[in-house]
Amino acid sequence: MKKFMHEFREFVARGNVMDMAVGIIIGGAFTAIVTSLTSDVIQPLIAIVSGGGTEVSGLDITVGANTISFSSFISAIINFLIIAFVVFCMVKALNKLQEQAARLSGRQEGEVPATPTCPHCLEEVKAGATRCPHCGAGIPGGAKA
Repeated sequence: MKKFMHEFREFVARGNVMDMAVGIIIGGAFTAIVTSLTSDVIQPLIAIVSGGGTEVSGLDITVGANTISFSSFISAIINFLIIAFVVFCMVKALNKLQEQAARLSGRQEGEVPATPTCPHCLEEVKAGATRCPHCGAGIPGGAKA
């Protein structure tokens, strides 16, 4: 049991788990904000447009004792679209920052540093090599990238 608790403690102490926990908490708070936006602002606007008055009941259909709530469904779709748009914007901004960081470091994304080649056989050699391991020719001044 002690080993299990020790492993669990190590798992929780990892940075990724803490980052994930913070993300879930912020995501929950953001979802509450978006839900409030749709139920308190957007839903009344839909009700006004649809002729339902101040309630969104104009979009609900009652069949016997059951009610089909199109207004709740529309709110869920709007919630999803808003959250998806914000996540898209965050990912796009993060990618842009990573590209700028790569440009500042002097390399493009996916670019591999140049490897030196033998001037005689044009095969790749290690930087600083004075002889080519492929053709055996001397490389004056050593191979440079």
